Amino acid sequence: MDRRVTKKGDDDASGKERPTLKTLAFMTGLGVTTVSRALKDAPEIGAETRRRVQLVAKQIGYRPNRAGVRLRTGKTNVISLVLNTEHELMSFVSDIIYGVTEVIADTPYHLIVTPYSRSQDPLDPVRYLVETGSADGVIISRTQPNDPRARYMLEHGIPFATHGRTDMGLVHPYHDFDNYAFAGEAVRYLAGRGRNRLALVTPPVGLTYYGHTVNGFADALSEVGASEVPFNTVSIDQSIEQIRTRTAQLMRRKDRPDGFVSSAAAATLAIVAGIEDAGLQLGRDVDVVSKQSSELLHLFRRELLVVNENFRLAGSELARAVLGWIGGKDPGSLQSLSTPSEVLPYRG
Repeated sequence: MDRRVTKKGDDDASGKERPTLKTLAFMTGLGVTTVSRALKDAPEIGAETRRRVQLVAKQIGYRPNRAGVRLRTGKTNVISLVLNTEHELMSFVSDIIYGVTEVIADTPYHLIVTPYSRSQDPLDPVRYLVETGSADGVIISRTQPNDPRARYMLEHGIPFATHGRTDMGLVHPYHDFDNYAFAGEAVRYLAGRGRNRLALVTPPVGLTYYGHTVNGFADALSEVGASEVPFNTVSIDQSIEQIRTRTAQLMRRKDRPDGFVSSAAAATLAIVAGIEDAGLQLGRDVDVVSKQSSELLHLFRRELLVVNENFRLAGSELARAVLGWIGGKDPGSLQSLSTPSEVLPYRG
């Protein structure tokens, strides 16, 4: 997605040629070299001259020719966001994209989304971007502890950032949500409400934040003296119907849980449906603490207990990290971790 897109054929339809550096030079009465340096905020060009050139450029819709920029500098001015189109929910995608584009809006960089599907090796789109030189920087998600994509990009010297951490002993930029803290806070909150038989709906087993979530859950159970009701047949990657059916089966058992910790809002909708299919009532028979990235869960059921995760912030941090690495900053200084909010009941 690129906010600064010129549709092919627009110039022809309007009868106007695309503005160039020569156009800007003519309109400002300056030399082409001076105009070019002013657009790049070169310090040797006076502030008033830079402001005037940039204002005229904006007014006439000047955009650098990407092919020319690449020939001159070897750069594409492109950041690629690589996404699994089958597993990423639209709220996640739209919020991440919003966060990235907010950061790059005032830079020469443009965002492209590079999708891949379940049938593809996740390394394939990254390898394509690197081998074709299609992007100056890359953002990936669904990070694994030993992630071949991160290792490949490090080996090839491509600036990148991961949404989530790896565990390879290699330094690279990332932004992550503290899922260990989230799971622990959720358990402690449920225990404070008298819930002591808890089930966890986990992230997918192969992803790094699966381990963070499971460890946070287990350590907090031990801390508060609660017990786990195993729910190993379900993860948030499964379909709504699968999660609903298995939740209903679990809740019909005598040793059913009286509390759930859910790693995703979409899964929580299915959990609630399964609880109600079993003839039980949310808030009376069982409580659910869930992560959410929007304010929708309390519109669905007021009894839900929520912890907010800000994907727009994640997008912004990831964009800053990639641009920072491109700009020469130490990759180890471009790492950030979001702390979960407190558990929030419905407040009306």
